[in-house]
Amino acid sequence: MNNKMTNKRSGKILSLLYNYYGETNPDLEFTNIYELTIAVVLSAQTTDKQVNSVTGDLFRVYPDFESLSRADISDVERIVKSTGFYKNKAKNIISLSQMVCSRFNGKLPDDIENLMALPGVGRKSANVILSIGFNKPGLAVDTHVLRIANRLGYSSSESPFEVEKDLCRVIDPSEWKKTHLLFIKHGRELCKARNPKCSLCPVKKNCNYH
Repeated sequence: MNNKMTNKRSGKILSLLYNYYGETNPDLEFTNIYELTIAVVLSAQTTDKQVNSVTGDLFRVYPDFESLSRADISDVERIVKSTGFYKNKAKNIISLSQMVCSRFNGKLPDDIENLMALPGVGRKSANVILSIGFNKPGLAVDTHVLRIANRLGYSSSESPFEVEKDLCRVIDPSEWKKTHLLFIKHGRELCKARNPKCSLCPVKKNCNYH
C-alpha cells in the first residue's frame, strides 16, 4: 500500500470514521469557557470521568475566574485531590485565574500564544480550548491522536508538535476539531494502545499498522 498521506486519502479516512462514530463530543463536562479551561487543566494525567467527578463541587463554590482567583488553596486541593497531582493542579488553576483577571481583565484570551502563557496550559490544552471553547481552528494531539496519526500514516513522529504539523498539512482547518474528537473516540473504542480491535476497524484498509 502507498504509505504517503494525501488530502484525498485523509478525506476518505475521516469520512469513514465519521460514518462509523457519528457526531462526537468532548467527554469533559462544562457549560462555559471558564469551566472548560479549568477542566482541561485538571485533566492532565487522569481520566475525563475523574475530572467530571470533582468539577461539579468546584464550580458550585468557584463559578468563575474571579472567585477562583481568590480561593483558599487548601480548599481547592481538597476538592480536586482525586484527580492526582492535586497540589500542582490547585496552584495552577488559582494562578491561571489570577492571571486571567489581572492581565486579561477577566476574559480568557483566544489565541494560542497567550493561552500557553497561562499556568498549567501547554500546547495540547491550548488547542483544546481554542477548538472546543472558541470554535477556532486547533488540533490537539494527545496520546490517542498521536498513536492513530502514526498508525494511519499521517506521521512517523513521537513528537506531538510534529504530529500536529503533519496532520494540519493534509487536513483542512475546518476539520481539525472533528479530527481531534474522532481520533480520541477511535483510540478509546477500537484503536487501543494494546490489542487494538483491527477486525472491527472501519479504516483498516487505509491503515499502515494493520
